[in-house]
Amino acid sequence: MGVSKTHHFTDEQNRIASISKALGHPARVAIIEYLLKVGTCICGDIVNELPLAQATISQHLKELKNAGLIKGNIEGTAICYCIDEKTFRILKDYFSKVILTVPNQKYY
Repeated sequence: MGVSKTHHFTDEQNRIASISKALGHPARVAIIEYLLKVGTCICGDIVNELPLAQATISQHLKELKNAGLIKGNIEGTAICYCIDEKTFRILKDYFSKVILTVPNQKYY
C-alpha cells in the first residue's frame, strides 16, 4: 500500500473526500436515509430495517460517525443516533458551489 499524500490537498478537499468515502457503501446510504426519515434511533431499529447483522450495522455506524455524518448520544444502555447537521451543511455548500460552477452545456 502506498503512502497517503493527503497533505498535498486542502483541508476542504480532504474533508469532502473523507465524507464521500463514508458514503461509498449502499448500506451507509440506507442508514442515512433511515435516519433522515425517523430523526433518531438506536442500532436495533436499524437492524430491524435493513437486511444486515447487528455487528455489520454497528461497523457502518462507526464509519458514519468517524466521518462526522452522524452523532451518537448515550441514552440509558443504548446509543441514540441522529444526523450531524453541521456535516450535511458542509456537503450542501460544497455541492452547491460545484453545481453552480458546472457550465450549462450539453455533453454528448
